Amino acid sequence: MHVEHREPELDGVAEVRTPGVVAAGALLAIAVVLTALNLRPAITGVGPMLAEMRSDLGASVVWAGVLTTLPTLCFAGAGLAAPLLARRAGVGAAIAVALAALAAGLVLRVLDGPAVVLGGTLVATAGIALINVLIPVVIKDSFPARIGLLTGVYTAALQGGGALGSAVTPRLGDALGGWRPALGGWAALAVVALLAWILAARGTGRAPRPADGAEGGRSLLRNRLAWIVTAFFGLQAFYAYAAMGWFPQVLMDAGVRRDDAGLLFGLVSLIAVPISLVVAPMAARQRGQSRWIVGLGVFGVAGTAGLMLAPSWSPLLWSILVGLGMSTFSLALTVIALRARTGADTARLSGMAQGFGYLFAALGPFLFGLLHDLAGGWTVPLAMLLGLLGVQLTFGALAGRHRFV
Repeated sequence: MHVEHREPELDGVAEVRTPGVVAAGALLAIAVVLTALNLRPAITGVGPMLAEMRSDLGASVVWAGVLTTLPTLCFAGAGLAAPLLARRAGVGAAIAVALAALAAGLVLRVLDGPAVVLGGTLVATAGIALINVLIPVVIKDSFPARIGLLTGVYTAALQGGGALGSAVTPRLGDALGGWRPALGGWAALAVVALLAWILAARGTGRAPRPADGAEGGRSLLRNRLAWIVTAFFGLQAFYAYAAMGWFPQVLMDAGVRRDDAGLLFGLVSLIAVPISLVVAPMAARQRGQSRWIVGLGVFGVAGTAGLMLAPSWSPLLWSILVGLGMSTFSLALTVIALRARTGADTARLSGMAQGFGYLFAALGPFLFGLLHDLAGGWTVPLAMLLGLLGVQLTFGALAGRHRFV
């Protein structure tokens, strides 16, 4: 005999679920976490192995620049295509295809020379980009009363996967005999996630459904709130990618040893894990998320100002503050799910925000480095980031209001 279990009302939604549906939901949550763990090692694992890759392949600095820029550009292009694929194939099938593409790309890019490495990276990051856009739809549709919690868990797993990629890949290279098996080995994790996803999608009605409103869905390109959310997402991503590309060098130029600079920036990434698990669920329970977005953003302002004005005074403090500021990523994803009423609108808003947002973010490392070269120091590029953070706080506060696209 099955007894219905009513979940407490959270995020404005009450759920009635049987034990079988609860088990299916748990399986789907596990699949989401395993999927999230795959979304950064393909990117963060390259950095520690890049010198070895260039030496083995005889590749140029330009090639290395293309390789490291390609993921962000791919996030933009494939992100804009994700809603169309979801409408045609269904969200569950689209994510399964994306995981298969990720696994195939990870294997392909270690099979031959520089061109094949770029091609395989393109395939792998296209899969990642599709998943980036569609996971918020899964959370919105399958966990409507747990949007904040599941978004926090997903974001924490994503950040944790990124840290694993940079930390474990060099050790895999030492154990397995080079960069090819080290980078290609991450395909095994993608296959595990794909199998979990297939099981979750075949479980019960709790599985991801095809996106609502199949063909001819309304465009959000003329929706003011959609552009506000897109601006907020793009600004926080711009800051994050500029920081990931250049802040270790900023610390080293301030007198921090190379290994210590790497550890400090690893701390920046790890801070986002507990913040995602705690803050995103708390914020999602509120009618609006503006104060949470602004609160975390102020920490980023303080850390960036410290790096600009007194970088050698307390690098640890500045790194902690920057890490807290970059944790707005979990709130950006939460806002995408909360500002849409339906799965279809979530897919459209997620595709728009991440597509255009990552396209803008791709300029971050380039502009930061260009301003450094023109000004001969870090003050001007850090001042640019401070100005952008002020704009981010404004758009974040607007995006956090309780409204719908």
